[in-house]
Amino acid sequence: MKAVVYSRAGGPEVLQLAERPMPEPGPSEVRVKVKVSAVNPSDWKARQEGGPHRNTSFPEVVPNQDGAGIIDAVGSDIRGYEEGQRVWLLEAARQRPTGTAQEYVVLPANHVVPLPGRASFDLGATLGVPALTAHRALTVADQGPARLAPGALSGRAVLVAGGAGAVGHAAIELAQWAGAEVVTTVSSDEKAKLAGAAGAHHVVNYRTTNAANAIRKIFPDGVDVVVEVSPTANAEQNQAVLAPNGTIAMYANNGGDAMTVPLRPLLAANARLQFIWVYTIPKAAKTQAIEDVNAAVAAGALRVGEAAGLPLHRFPLERTADAHTAVESGVVGKVLIDVG
Repeated sequence: MKAVVYSRAGGPEVLQLAERPMPEPGPSEVRVKVKVSAVNPSDWKARQEGGPHRNTSFPEVVPNQDGAGIIDAVGSDIRGYEEGQRVWLLEAARQRPTGTAQEYVVLPANHVVPLPGRASFDLGATLGVPALTAHRALTVADQGPARLAPGALSGRAVLVAGGAGAVGHAAIELAQWAGAEVVTTVSSDEKAKLAGAAGAHHVVNYRTTNAANAIRKIFPDGVDVVVEVSPTANAEQNQAVLAPNGTIAMYANNGGDAMTVPLRPLLAANARLQFIWVYTIPKAAKTQAIEDVNAAVAAGALRVGEAAGLPLHRFPLERTADAHTAVESGVVGKVLIDVG
């Protein structure tokens, strides 16, 4: 089978197309014929592993955490999965050497999730990191909810920073599905159109207006949850717009690794600062997130494509290096690799 591999950390040039033996599932594993592999920022960061020319965690690594495909073999101890079943994949390369940038991947059953209804493989490949991160960000507030469903966020105001990104897109859709009123910040008219297509009720271009003032006009009492991609750059803004007992859920370090926190205003607001790393979310919370995300997929609440606010950029397997380059350079939308 064809697989993209690397054996030294570094830039996209370390990724090479190779022929590898067909993997066989163990008793508690399934083998999936990968149709679509997705690239996330954490995939190219993992490929760098601290700098060029360093040894990788395994002698050889296949990149990419997320994907979607069809089960074509199951281990002897597997129950509830069968050959021919359509599935989406998560954390394929988490502390493992074999991600989704290959024609077949063998995974433990808890890394494989049934793909509801007629949901496309493209959609399935976008769910792992972005949708589970967004779900976590929307469910960590002290006053709940712990689960998402229609009405779960009714009466809540949610600010999504960077609504044109993959996590921002998922956060807008999930929050809107759960009944929240959503405002998002973007940096261009193009991104504003995408955020609106995703379902944001209000879109603020922070390059052309004072975002904090604009958000306060929309929500005079402040926002209950901030889904934050750039906590350093937006620290002052978030302080200005957060409602009492509000939560700032931070899932990335865009714009810098250090943040100054103004203690007195946040203390007075009883604010919660929540850091999110999707790979280490508590097991019970991740199980709930998977269930809720699948419910949203089944309801048609999660969508992909430019008309839905998330343009897709496609590459064949042999151009996986170009796909990684596109993500690293900040392309707007979701980068997918056609494998099957």
